Amino acid sequence: MIQLSRWKVTLVALSLVFGVLLAFPNLLSPAQRASLPGWVPSNALNLGLDLQGGSYLLLEVDVAAMREKRVDNLVEDVRVSLREAGIATNQITREAGGAVVTLADPSRQDAAYEALSGLIGPVNAGGAAERQAQRLGQGRVRLSFTQATMDSMGSTAVDQSIEVVRRRIDSLGTREPSITRQGAERIVVQAPGESDPAALERVIGQTAQLTFQMVDVENSVVDAVAGRVPPDAQLLQDDVGTPYLVKRRVLVSGENLTRAGVGADESGRPAIDFRFDGQGARRFGEATAANIGRPFAIILDGKVISAPTIQSPITGGTGQITGSFSIAEASELVNLLNGGALPAPLTVEERRTVTAELGADAVAAGALSTALGFVIIVVFMFLAYGFLFGGISVIGLLLNGILIVAAMSLTQATLTLPGIAGLILTFAVAVDANVLIYERMRDEARAGRSVIASMDAGFNKAWGTILDANLTTLVAALIMFMFGAGPVRGFAWTLTIGVFTSVFSSVLVAQVLLAYWLKTARPKKLPIAE
Repeated sequence: MIQLSRWKVTLVALSLVFGVLLAFPNLLSPAQRASLPGWVPSNALNLGLDLQGGSYLLLEVDVAAMREKRVDNLVEDVRVSLREAGIATNQITREAGGAVVTLADPSRQDAAYEALSGLIGPVNAGGAAERQAQRLGQGRVRLSFTQATMDSMGSTAVDQSIEVVRRRIDSLGTREPSITRQGAERIVVQAPGESDPAALERVIGQTAQLTFQMVDVENSVVDAVAGRVPPDAQLLQDDVGTPYLVKRRVLVSGENLTRAGVGADESGRPAIDFRFDGQGARRFGEATAANIGRPFAIILDGKVISAPTIQSPITGGTGQITGSFSIAEASELVNLLNGGALPAPLTVEERRTVTAELGADAVAAGALSTALGFVIIVVFMFLAYGFLFGGISVIGLLLNGILIVAAMSLTQATLTLPGIAGLILTFAVAVDANVLIYERMRDEARAGRSVIASMDAGFNKAWGTILDANLTTLVAALIMFMFGAGPVRGFAWTLTIGVFTSVFSSVLVAQVLLAYWLKTARPKKLPIAE
């Protein structure tokens, strides 16, 4: 093994060149990195919340409210479907997972069942539908969500919420936010560099559910305000408190929205331009063609933004939302709409702000601890193995540090304070490999073997132990990364990178340098044998 192979020299040289090239941008200011040529790597380390400062939010997904809303929508679908089929009902009773219909004419049970079966919807990959229709006898039918669908709503809502939150934070320009799941229904958001947690909370927490619904002009708003709201309508308000009686049935929702942007109305005031997908454009066109001369409401999170009158069919799939928006309000609303609607409300369970001063203190403490640990290791290696073998270990350590920084910059990993602890630990692990190799060399030299045989046996016999130790560390790091969150994952990621770079630097680099020394010096005695 102790040979000056050309491929080993080439690999070490290339790792040094690329490591320095990728790690170098960390020594530059943001302005200097921006001015680098396009072919030069410009990514630097991303500092985590504890190092850079920023905002921390612990959010809980209101899964119960989401389930209630989906059941409410199902009940309204039942009401509309039976009405369109011309089937009269005596009562529609809402249940935990659906609705039970009592028919006015029990003989039409089969017809009602067929109408509700059309609401079951498409089946999933496993061949199961999310809804089920049932005949209950005595003129009653039921439409409800399956138990599997009800059970999966929570997990699905959390997963969808994480993606929506991520898109919204990205629209703020926050770099490398950490958004992770905690438990069954909680989300942890860490936004390094975001100094305004109130703005972050406002953008994240707004549900942004946009719907287009017809205004109920057949019934009186005054009666609705007095408490007599028709079963197929709901009473809503706008920002100034003006009441609107709106049909419950949703014509088109924000799910069909493909793009939103800030525009201007006929008076030059800020407005929101939007575009629907193919399905949304068709449904919106059909709804506006059938209701010319009637008002419809544009509703965001239960508040009426505007209620214009339909003058002509809108078939192009585009439209404009007007209102008393400022530029900032319109821009924020556009970001919310483009990010998508949250499937369920979010409540803030905990909020925390880390100031830039605390982050700077953490950076200084981390840098000091890393430097101190490195110095202690260097002193130990020099005292234990002399300037030649100890110096080779130090060179390997320096290359190890460069490669770790380069790998984290390339992958845009976030460095946290626990990550710095992982960095220090990798230095110790790297030196541990050198200690194993050197001690094996000593044993072989003391047993009377030649210098070349002792060095070769040192690498060969220590390799199994080094491999076992690093595989164990790697498995532990992978477990922490998969099941941990936040700082734990930062520690695990740094440790994982360090496992690979430390084995490379402590074994291959030491082989190349010692082989070169052996070739040029031709020693008669191993310096560390004494």
